[in-house]
Parts: sequence; C-alpha cells; structure tokens
Amino acid sequence: MDPFDTACTLMPDELANALSLYRDAEELRLRLGQHPTVLIGGREIAFSSIPITPEHLSRILEVATGASLHASTASMVNGFIPYRGLRIGICGEASISGGRMLGFRQIRSLAVRIPRQCSPSCLDAARACLADGPQNTLIVAPPGVGKTSLLRELVQMTSESGRRVGVIDERDELSGSQAGAAAYDLGPCSDVLIGLDKLTAAMMLLRGMNPEIIAMDEITASDDLDAVQNITGCGVILYATAHGRSREDMVRRTLYRELLRRECFQLMVMISIREGRRSYSLERL
Repeated sequence: MDPFDTACTLMPDELANALSLYRDAEELRLRLGQHPTVLIGGREIAFSSIPITPEHLSRILEVATGASLHASTASMVNGFIPYRGLRIGICGEASISGGRMLGFRQIRSLAVRIPRQCSPSCLDAARACLADGPQNTLIVAPPGVGKTSLLRELVQMTSESGRRVGVIDERDELSGSQAGAAAYDLGPCSDVLIGLDKLTAAMMLLRGMNPEIIAMDEITASDDLDAVQNITGCGVILYATAHGRSREDMVRRTLYRELLRRECFQLMVMISIREGRRSYSLERL
C-alpha cells in the first residue's frame, strides 16, 4: 500500500476524508485541541477544521499498535511507534518510575512521518553515489528532508546489482515490516535485522551473514561510532545517515566531529531543501 494511503487508514473517517486532498503531505501533525496539519515543502497547513480530541489520538494509536499499546511500550519510551513503514512520533505527559520512563500518562500530540517515493533528483543522486561502485557513504540532512529515502534507494540499487547488503533497521523504517513482509523493496540480495541497536546488529551481521555492504540509518550515539568503526574496519562497505545542515554544522558537534575525524567515509551527500525543493551535493572525503 502507498505510504500516504497507509497514513489515511490510521485516521478516523472524518479526518481521513479531509486528508485525502493532500497527497503531497510529508508529515501529519495532530495536537490535542488544535486543528490537524500536514507538512508540505517545510510548511504546516491545516487540513481540517475539526479540533483533535483524546479519542482521535487514542484511535490512531489503537490502529497503529493492533489494539495493544502494552506490546509497543519498548518503542514508545523512545518517543515513537513504527507502523507499516511510517514512524509515529509521540509527545505528552511521561510516566516516570525510579528515574526511568515507563510510558505516557497522557498523549498530547502525534507526528506521522510519511516516506515519499524517491524523486528523479534523488534517483540521480543515488546513481551518482554508485557511479564508481559502492563506497563508504554518509548521507547528511536535517530531519524530514529525505535521508532515509536516499539510503533506501542506495540499498535497493546495490542489492539489485547482486551485492549482498545487510540492513540494520533499528526503527523499522527502512523496510517497514508488517507481519513478516517488507513494505519497501530493498532488493533481492538484502538481509534485514529489525529492532536491534546498531552496534549489536553490526556484530550479528558481520559474524553470521557475510555482507559486502551494511546500511544503517541515523548515527546518533557514541555506540553508533563503534558500529561504524567495526564495519569499516572489517573491510565491509557502509552506507549511513546523520543529522546536519552542513559540514560546518557537523564539526561543531562532538559526536559528528569524532565521526569525521575517524575518516571512515569516502563520500558525503548533503541534502538541503529550499522553497519546497530538495538539492543533493556530493563531496569526496
């Protein structure tokens, strides 16, 4: 099912009907007591005049979790729930015990991120990355600008060329698994590990699956740097993404400054968006 149509199935009928007119939506925002909005080209636009109620939010979460919020607690404490390739971000009043977050006492807002098909410019960027064969490639962009879409396209193209790709899908966004089936085509030679941290998953793939390439989304923690080092140190090619607006922006932050210092990547792709249009800039490292 198309990701936008999947997002519509989460909505109560009165919201789904209004949402159907905004197929370009990249994200939905549902805030308690406010009109629901869509994010298009970096701008929020109200798509209905119906204020969001607790019942609306409960219904969306009930569908997303298969009527089992308890089973999704481990994901919710990280601030999101995966659903058929969508990521549903959650905000509200946290429940804390012994200094640990247990869940939410009350949900106040949801953000439903809708993956988009790779645009012609995204496809061109993927082909440019692979022009000289697979290389250690770091994709850098602000949140919601298209890092995961480009990473997914790189994985699919590489896999279709007959190269073995191990995919670390920590948040179940790259494959969008549902009942054992992937929502997104990652190619015929891809093996996917879902729900594990990057360091653990990297070691499992290296020991057990003999990958030629490993792909992972969103380097955000020091353990992720160790995963990067382990993968590239074994001679396996790595595709990865990171949050940032420019190389200078990354150098200002300790984690990414260290990532660049280790010189694990040969190619960096910067994605930016202006007036609703994305541009891709490739830099040899």
